Amino acid sequence: MTTGRIELGPTGRTVAANVKRLRGERGLTLRALAAALKEVGRPLSADALNKIENGAPDTEPGKSGEPKPVRRVDVDDLMALAVVLQVPVITLLLPASVRGFVELTGVGEIRGRIAWRWAQGRVPLEWPEEADQEERRKLLAMYLMAATPDGIGWDQTTQEGQRAAVEVFKGWAEEEGGERGPSVD
Repeated sequence: MTTGRIELGPTGRTVAANVKRLRGERGLTLRALAAALKEVGRPLSADALNKIENGAPDTEPGKSGEPKPVRRVDVDDLMALAVVLQVPVITLLLPASVRGFVELTGVGEIRGRIAWRWAQGRVPLEWPEEADQEERRKLLAMYLMAATPDGIGWDQTTQEGQRAAVEVFKGWAEEEGGERGPSVD
């Protein structure tokens, strides 16, 4: 059984463009980046990195013809690239600017600012159309809890997170008939 070539989606193309951009900003050659990846236990050859970067859209006018060989980035590659390039993983996954619209795999086009806030764990990607303000507060509180690992607590660094927490805790206290919130018994 033969399989066809798997095309890169919008996020794969964004990762390719970001690897190429960040490598250039840091003054790294493909070989230097390959050596740094080997040092952190994720060896990728300069050729493999070149194939990853080939997934970036051509910026030179008139470039066409034979498709360049492309290599997809798996999650372990992604993590190692972020470590070596000294950026959060989302910096590789999302376009470098929040201006305008961006295309996300599984979503389509969305405002860049919303995409970044969602990826930072600050707001859900979208709200149910029928959700009123109170329902949105509850949804935001649940989202913030889900976006934060155990042991840290949810994101209180944003005004949205602070307001959502206050409102949800008030609601829990009222539901329990007291001021201390839900019972843990």
